[in-house]
Amino acid sequence: MDVFVARQAILDRRKNLYGYELLFRAGAASQQFDGGQPEEATAQVIANSLLNIGLPALLGGKLGGKKAFFNFDRTGLLSGLHSVLPQELTVVELLETVEADTDVIAACRALHKEGYQIALDDFIVKSNTNELTRWADIIKVDMRTTSRAGQERMLRTYGARGIAMLAEKVETHEEFEWALQAGYDYFQGYFFARPQLMRDRQIPAAKMACLRLLRELQAPELDFQHLGLLISTDVAFSYKLLRFVNSALFGHRGGISSIRSALMVLGETGIRRWVALAALPTLASDKPDELVTQSVLRARFSSLLADAAGLPSSDQAFVMGLFSMLDALVDRPLDQVLEETGVAAPVTAALLGTAPAGEPLERIFSVIREYEAGDWDAVERSAGGLGIPVASITMAYGSSLRWTAELLSNAVQ
Repeated sequence: MDVFVARQAILDRRKNLYGYELLFRAGAASQQFDGGQPEEATAQVIANSLLNIGLPALLGGKLGGKKAFFNFDRTGLLSGLHSVLPQELTVVELLETVEADTDVIAACRALHKEGYQIALDDFIVKSNTNELTRWADIIKVDMRTTSRAGQERMLRTYGARGIAMLAEKVETHEEFEWALQAGYDYFQGYFFARPQLMRDRQIPAAKMACLRLLRELQAPELDFQHLGLLISTDVAFSYKLLRFVNSALFGHRGGISSIRSALMVLGETGIRRWVALAALPTLASDKPDELVTQSVLRARFSSLLADAAGLPSSDQAFVMGLFSMLDALVDRPLDQVLEETGVAAPVTAALLGTAPAGEPLERIFSVIREYEAGDWDAVERSAGGLGIPVASITMAYGSSLRWTAELLSNAVQ
């Protein structure tokens, strides 16, 4: 049985990462458990999160401070499978299909006593849901299906009772601003990855320097001497480079002390990737940290998918994933910023949606977005188009999570 695990970020009012909802199903054929063996399916998913990928990787490389939201249907809730999950990190998210019968209420009462947080997913006010709110720590409201007047009523009612309110499917900056003013505590959706365009806005000098450096990397052959000079004149970049090559990722342990030696160790492919990675924190200096994390994760995931499919374009796939959120980082339309950085035509076409159907980079980018959205049926179809087993995609995602966590903690920021 294939088990899928993806994650979606949940941010607080300051756009800091609060946790991740872990998206999973027993298989791609259904968006819900089929009722046959729900306990077994849920157990396999939790085991995959704990043992195969690991909670540290799923939560950003360390356990502490971030929450993991696990979806539970009625059977999973009553089976007691939550007991293997750490109380301080776990939010038991009850699906909207869970009815508030006697057994469910007893299970929620027990969860509360054990120290687990409880979230109610896609909450709708009904007579049989009021009892559940007695034990809820978080109520999640779908902004796409609930009117703003209805949301305001729920915010007044449940916010006053000390229940944290979470806005789901926040897709635009305008929606985020409305939800923020309305009083939501947490936010989930793609709003943080959309650019906030402002009339006559200029790119700050530091970001412009990064874009110029990124453009330098698009040359067919790198000029090591010129590149070394550019990096040497920037203290932050010099520090990041030396820290990177002396990290555990390379095993040199402090043996490299010059920019030139560092560039020689990396080689041309390594330099292209590192400079692009190191530029991201500067580009995202006024943005949620999750933008950097998601960009790096997409880059690694893209590269591994290209390798798994036997494609010769893993470097282009890496750049595609890394640059897929450049518009949000610099608040400029994606086509403009891609042109400014001189990105290769196949990468640009895939990111802008103008690539021919079935083109390898276009298919890889589709898999990434489908995986992030938890659209497992689409993932399975796209995997078939690339000739990749579904299990390989899951393994690549887990590997990308671990790589991203290690890289961001040791080499980039």
